[in-house]
Amino acid sequence: MPTLLIALTVVPMIGGAVRVADLAGNAPTTPDNARFVAMPVPVLVHIFTASVFCVLGALQFAPGLRRRGWHRIAGRITVPCGLAAALSGLWMTLFYPDAPGDGALLVGIRLVFGSAMFASLALGFAAIRRRDLIRHSAWMIRGYAIGQGAGTQVLTNVPWLLLFGVPGTVTRAMLMAAGWVINVAVAEWVIRRRPAGPRRSAMVVADSAPGHLTSQ
Repeated sequence: MPTLLIALTVVPMIGGAVRVADLAGNAPTTPDNARFVAMPVPVLVHIFTASVFCVLGALQFAPGLRRRGWHRIAGRITVPCGLAAALSGLWMTLFYPDAPGDGALLVGIRLVFGSAMFASLALGFAAIRRRDLIRHSAWMIRGYAIGQGAGTQVLTNVPWLLLFGVPGTVTRAMLMAAGWVINVAVAEWVIRRRPAGPRRSAMVVADSAPGHLTSQ
């Protein structure tokens, strides 16, 4: 699973790296990047924190690392990065001018899922402070699934682009929404099939020390 999740992150990370290189290299201003050139800090924060969140979050699913204490240590980085990625994404949605092809529907969808990501991570953090490992795990998986939306959106947008050309405003919004919906559906499936027997109980006891911050 960690390998598949990191693979899902690769294309958005490459896109983010290209964006950073454009901003650092004083690339010509175009309708696509004008809002970033005018105010680069939010997008740079979003690219960095989302990349860290997605990569470290993927490694949280590696059983071998969990047994070496990785899960708790990485959680102290993963959760703040996820919250910062969600907040910076919301800020860009609210205050950047719309990109070509965006519209009010896509803005609303981004606000819904950005808010849901922030709320999921906050609820996961609150749950671990109460040492409620089951709810902590569920909320963190949901937050991570939403944060991985950009990777799945590559899979929903590229086939349409290849088969039908550039999508219209409504179609683009639906394709973007589909990426998040797919991830949330998979997250709920994972949450509901996780073991709840003796092995799961042992994991809860072992990981219930204060400061444990991310998904089981």
